[in-house]
Amino acid sequence: MAAPAPRDADEDPCFDEILALRPHLSVAIEAGLMVEGVPLARIAAAHGTPSWVYSASTIEGRYRALAEALSGAGLDARIHYAMKANDALAVVRLLGTLGAGADVVSGGEFLAARAAGIAPGDIVFSGVGKTEAELRTALAAGVGQINVESAEELAMLGAIAASMGLSAPVALRVNPDVDAGTHAKITTGRAENKFGIPIDAARDLYARAANTAGIRLRGVAVHIGSQITALAPYRAAYARLAELVRSLRAEGLPVERVDCGGGLGIPYRNEPAPSPAAFAHVLRETVGALGLPLMLEPGRWLVGPAGLLLARVILEKQGALRRFVILDAAMNDLIRPSLYEAWHAIVPVSATRWHAPLAPAEVVGPVCESGDTFASGRMLPPLGPGELVAILDAGAYGAVMSSTYNARPLAAAVMVRGDEVAVIRPRQSHEALIAQDVIPPWLASGR
Repeated sequence: MAAPAPRDADEDPCFDEILALRPHLSVAIEAGLMVEGVPLARIAAAHGTPSWVYSASTIEGRYRALAEALSGAGLDARIHYAMKANDALAVVRLLGTLGAGADVVSGGEFLAARAAGIAPGDIVFSGVGKTEAELRTALAAGVGQINVESAEELAMLGAIAASMGLSAPVALRVNPDVDAGTHAKITTGRAENKFGIPIDAARDLYARAANTAGIRLRGVAVHIGSQITALAPYRAAYARLAELVRSLRAEGLPVERVDCGGGLGIPYRNEPAPSPAAFAHVLRETVGALGLPLMLEPGRWLVGPAGLLLARVILEKQGALRRFVILDAAMNDLIRPSLYEAWHAIVPVSATRWHAPLAPAEVVGPVCESGDTFASGRMLPPLGPGELVAILDAGAYGAVMSSTYNARPLAAAVMVRGDEVAVIRPRQSHEALIAQDVIPPWLASGR
């Protein structure tokens, strides 16, 4: 079937356009919306709502597409999955079996990566505020690389490693002062951001690091933000990084590798997004000419399109000015629309609704916040109580950012491969949620 003609950038895509860009989804006349070979209605009946649903084949396909683009460009590049996008052990394990390492930003993520089967030497530890305990744990396990973000962290890490009789494998993360053109809350490469070492100061700190006890320099790193949908920021950042590497080498300083970070964006609505081949071309033209192994740390690009949040309509409410579709999912499940004003496609699960008349609706959750909104003025068919909807492209920064606000337990998560479904994170019960609290003795005794 030919893909529908693209709409203007300020128009929402229709259901058929949404479906055409997501090959792991299909609509069957009787079964309704399906992920791979599994009807979402069957998942809702078996596992309840709200539930996260991930397509294993989509994750596999996207990993292979990126890996093939890198190798096709003649690059010696290793992919380390950025676990902050989705830390479900099944997702991390799947990517590990395909050859990915892991990029972690906390001690908890480091332990989760190990639990998922990622070898310590295949883990990159990033982040601006690593604690002494976290660094000791990573060093003792044999972490592959620690991305140092400041002179202060370098001194702390060197002292810790020396006290353990170890040499910490270090890359200096530089801040290239490049605007990634993304949301202000997820840009990380501008001078005013908290991340990285100012690139103009990096050469002197690198030379100091080369003579710091407990430090083994591996190279340099950069990461300029998340959800980047243009290649120009990458080109500018990588050109500055390549210039830095050349100056370090000219001074006789060792540079073994270049860590290029992640941030490659995906098309949530109908915005253009770079292809893996185009991204690989930029890498080849900039840092590729250095002849060094490269490292990449994608997260959203690998898993974002593979996931959705399955929800059930509680009721439709006609307000004074607007129609409200109230779901059993809420901002505590998927906070991106509230936090970033992010757009997610929302589609009905029932096939009979795909060609029904549409009308604008506010799609909201039951949380007691006006910000508990998934979409405003979204064109949707009538949706009665009990009907199912899918909020798409929620595989990244979805479940991992969930909370239990309003005493709402964490949703279940399942993974689909072909016609198989497996629970990868059971639904939290109210009892388990409440059991996390402890009443002090002086209250329990009634004193």
